[in-house]
Amino acid sequence: MNKKDKKPTKKDKKNDLEQKCGEYLDGWKRSQADYQNLQKETQEWKADFVKYSNSDMIMQILPILDNFKSAFKQIPDSEKDSAWVTGFSYIMKQLEELLKNNGVEEIKTVGEQFNCSEHEAIESIEDENYKDDEIVEEKKPGYTLNKKVVQVAKVVVNNRKTEELKNERTKER
Repeated sequence: MNKKDKKPTKKDKKNDLEQKCGEYLDGWKRSQADYQNLQKETQEWKADFVKYSNSDMIMQILPILDNFKSAFKQIPDSEKDSAWVTGFSYIMKQLEELLKNNGVEEIKTVGEQFNCSEHEAIESIEDENYKDDEIVEEKKPGYTLNKKVVQVAKVVVNNRKTEELKNERTKER
């Protein structure tokens, strides 16, 4: 008798049904896992959306803060204790506190090693008093929003390599 001619027994039917049931259960478990992953991704997306939803407004406020800082550098020493300067310094501190409370931090520059993801070198100097690639001066501050760089700092970097190359070339001659 052929296998084709053989009628399935109750045991065969039971095994087939158990196999299909197992396949359906596995599919259901995969669907559940996919759904849970989707929920997690959606929560993360929502959290990021809330975290960065005010970034446009913050990007418009940062130049105002930069202008405040530049203006304070220009105040003559004779007027630094005047009432209007004190008033403006309170306003600037409030602005800095508002930004800090919304996840904005100023990028550290002077004395730090140059980092191309946070700093933009707009000038370089050669000075043996500083380490190679050490930031010597900040021209414009940079900022992060929730640890993400939103404005790179414009800096002056010490670059002793060119001086060392000149010395090496002189020695070779």
